[in-house]
Amino acid sequence: LAPWVPVVGLEIHAQISSNSKLFSGSQVQFAAPPNSLVSFFDASLPGTLPVLNRRCVEAAVMTGLALNCSINKKSLFDRKHYFYADLPAGYQITQQRVPIAVNGSLSYSLCIDNKMSQMVTKTVRIKQIQLEQDSGKSLHDDRRSQTLVDLNRAGVGLMEVVMEPDLCCGEEAAAAVRELQLILQTLGSSQAVMAEGQLRVDANVSVHHPGEPYGVRTEVKNINSIRFLAKAVDYEIQRQIEELENGGTILNETRAFDSKLGCTVPMRDKEGKQDYRFMPEPNLPPLILYDAKSLPANMNHQQVVNIDWIHERLPDLPSVKRAKLVEQYGILPEHSFALLNEDGLTEFFENVVKQTQMKPKKVIGWILNVLLSYLKQHSLTVKESPVSSFMMADLLNLLEKKEISSTAAKQVLAELWKGEGKTPLEIVKEKKLELIQDQKELERICQAVIDGQENEVIMMVLG
Repeated sequence: LAPWVPVVGLEIHAQISSNSKLFSGSQVQFAAPPNSLVSFFDASLPGTLPVLNRRCVEAAVMTGLALNCSINKKSLFDRKHYFYADLPAGYQITQQRVPIAVNGSLSYSLCIDNKMSQMVTKTVRIKQIQLEQDSGKSLHDDRRSQTLVDLNRAGVGLMEVVMEPDLCCGEEAAAAVRELQLILQTLGSSQAVMAEGQLRVDANVSVHHPGEPYGVRTEVKNINSIRFLAKAVDYEIQRQIEELENGGTILNETRAFDSKLGCTVPMRDKEGKQDYRFMPEPNLPPLILYDAKSLPANMNHQQVVNIDWIHERLPDLPSVKRAKLVEQYGILPEHSFALLNEDGLTEFFENVVKQTQMKPKKVIGWILNVLLSYLKQHSLTVKESPVSSFMMADLLNLLEKKEISSTAAKQVLAELWKGEGKTPLEIVKEKKLELIQDQKELERICQAVIDGQENEVIMMVLG
């Protein structure tokens, strides 16, 4: 039989980096005391009305532009009805019919056969980006058999990024989400910290034989780490193949990934498809955006969102930053990925290069092989490094001037890591690690060794 073809599509919810919620003035803050950041609108008290947050709209436009989307100058809000304890209104305000951005693409790179030196670039199409509000959080207390509700997160602004089913394995899914995460962080439109729930991924997975229609898909919900995403997708592909090869059927169901067991488990089936009873949101007018051409002359700039104005202010995206690093410093493309993957590492590298005579190609080896492994070993971020870029440059200058050997340089780095405030030169002097350049001095040392070991020397000569 022909091999199975896996198909993977992702839906990603990114929490918008904004001081207040999407439709209310409540503050957005992670781990605040339960129910301390809840306005009357968030609690859905009768008579409360939504007021759209301009910052959230700008963040969505910026993200859409960075992902090569068409921005809809007119988008609409809808109500999606479902009952859940942490959704007090009984509906979520989202964009079902006409979202803010459509038809984009995201390029991402991944290694072939785990070889960093062989990278391939692929593209996944972006179907749409829509604005919507988050729900609250249910906290299940098993001991007392009760569920508590925290509405701090209710109404926080989200961008839902819907990808077309263009991916085929866990590694591709992980690489695409990692690139999206870097883009969001570069733009500042989302902090995208997965551990704080600011980026949550739902993966739709199915398998079929080539030339046949797509198989029944399952949805693995709320994956909260890139490593777990790769594992969940690969496990689900394998599970479906084994199920079908053993004569079973795949249910159209929602599953969850159990990270401790490393497998997906059923949550609820979708056979009886839930009817969300979508309807236009009556309390919000269409969202109208402008560009330089369509902006009316007498319009107050503070009250509208100008797409062109946002476009002009887009920062360099990760792909452009990587290309610049390769061109400017002559480093390998895979090194540019490693620099951008660690927050603050690019700046650290560039600061060292500015302050040292060593070639960037050699500096990168020290940064990635030595410094980064120290940081990983001690679970520290670049900003928490006890060795500053200034000290690192000092050390590499000693090495470049051949005042110390590379073995000695590693010893000095180990001492610097203790954070005792000594300079590289002080450590070199204290530990007597200098290389001796003077030929006569070296001859004197050799002669002294020979003189002190006369018998051994005679034995070797005679031997």
